[in-house]
Amino acid sequence: MAVESERQSASEDFSTVELALATRNHGFPLESLRYDLTPIGLHYLLIHFDIPQVDPTTWRLEIGGEVGRPLSLSLDELKQRPSTSVACTLECAGNGRARLSPRPLSQPWLDEAIGNAEWTGTPLAPLLEEAEIGEAAVEVLFTGLDRGVQGDVEHFYERSLPVDEARRPEMLLAYEINGQPLPPQHGFPVRLIVPGWYGMTHVKWLDRITVVTEPFEGFQQAKQYRTKQSEDDPGEPVTRIQPRSLLVPPGIPDFPERRRFLEPGPRLLEGRAWSGWAPVTRVEVSVDGGETWQDADLDELTGDYGWRRWSIAWNAEPGEHVLCSRATDGAGNTQPEEPEWNTGGYVNNAVQRVVVTVQR
Repeated sequence: MAVESERQSASEDFSTVELALATRNHGFPLESLRYDLTPIGLHYLLIHFDIPQVDPTTWRLEIGGEVGRPLSLSLDELKQRPSTSVACTLECAGNGRARLSPRPLSQPWLDEAIGNAEWTGTPLAPLLEEAEIGEAAVEVLFTGLDRGVQGDVEHFYERSLPVDEARRPEMLLAYEINGQPLPPQHGFPVRLIVPGWYGMTHVKWLDRITVVTEPFEGFQQAKQYRTKQSEDDPGEPVTRIQPRSLLVPPGIPDFPERRRFLEPGPRLLEGRAWSGWAPVTRVEVSVDGGETWQDADLDELTGDYGWRRWSIAWNAEPGEHVLCSRATDGAGNTQPEEPEWNTGGYVNNAVQRVVVTVQR
């Protein structure tokens, strides 16, 4: 049920609704960009409804619909299948929403809705092949056990993918994160991992997979996660992650405003960059608010879907500086300097700006 208008005022004040969401869903501290793999407790979380209570001894994954051989698998049976691991950067589609004006009413992310983890599980494609997808199949629907009401619609959280996308070899039914069993908040016992796509696609607490012959029109697919300019605008669906680069905040912060302070002298600026379209091939850094840019050095790739470390030397001179970084991927996509507004506050990958005061 809608409790406030779709758009918030441009005021910096946040509503109690946004505060309630922020207490349930936590972000990633940007100083943790130093880790190649994000420790589980530092990985961002967005939980739409409640965390389901799941008994792993009775849980089963059902695969059915437009298939020749429906499957029903226990957790042990799933774990007995061939396993693989993939390093994958996850980012919420609403990352950066709180920086838009007017601000859409939802989880008020700034830049911290990210994490880079190693997910382990069994590939999805062989299961779909074993189930014998029918010729009339159009999409594969993934249903979670989390259930609630949004937009006056009661539903389980569900998302679908085109059949060809679902058959990608890197698609994973994951039961481990960073070598440990999935904790409840990350989708125990099994979740979907869709490398390269925004987080809304990675359905948690997976219950069933249904091959369908018509495009899925459920709430989370047809109403949410679309870049709309108005409620009457159907918009475009949110899919792959747009390129983004974030900076490890240098120096020390004040409390509570998190302004940065740094002593003069040689410094190494560093951060991480990623994209769901292609690996990042270039990161540029500016120390004057985007007036001039320099290329940063890039470390080796951490797989096709993990983030990439970058670094650059900077001689910090006294005064106030606005530090920025922007990423370009192998498909030619580059971060914009300003965001494009939409009703849901999605896909805001505008350049990050970090104000630093250099003083002795």
